[in-house]
Amino acid sequence: MKDGKEHRICDETRSELLPILQKIQDKKGYISDKDMQQVADKLGIHPVEVYSVITFYSFLNCQKEGQHTIRVSSCISSVMKGSKKIVKEFEKALGIRVGETTGDKKITLKETSCIGMCDMAPAIMVDSKLVGKVTAQKVKEIVKELKI
Repeated sequence: MKDGKEHRICDETRSELLPILQKIQDKKGYISDKDMQQVADKLGIHPVEVYSVITFYSFLNCQKEGQHTIRVSSCISSVMKGSKKIVKEFEKALGIRVGETTGDKKITLKETSCIGMCDMAPAIMVDSKLVGKVTAQKVKEIVKELKI
């Protein structure tokens, strides 16, 4: 209290932002431009602040994804254990590039930062399921299972 006024260290309005975005993400699978504007209006913040939070966190999306999302860890442990090769195997098996969704809208392939599986590298997430020590054979099995 320098000037006799109480100053807030934490902005409670902004602390609500991430839980609101996670709720929308869980419900719809992505956060649309309209959602971003509505959240900004509700919290009294600029829409670019909402957009910057969405684009900072790799598990929040502003575009609709496939029915299933495969995330390949790009942390240093996974890279050293061959995650780039795993990405290529998925691209070949799915016929898409990383960041894209299959034509039937079933599977989206993404790279992500650390998913806490460094001891099991190369690691991936299939939706919310963690898979470690991924091999080219496992890639084929995962893709076959998801396409059924």
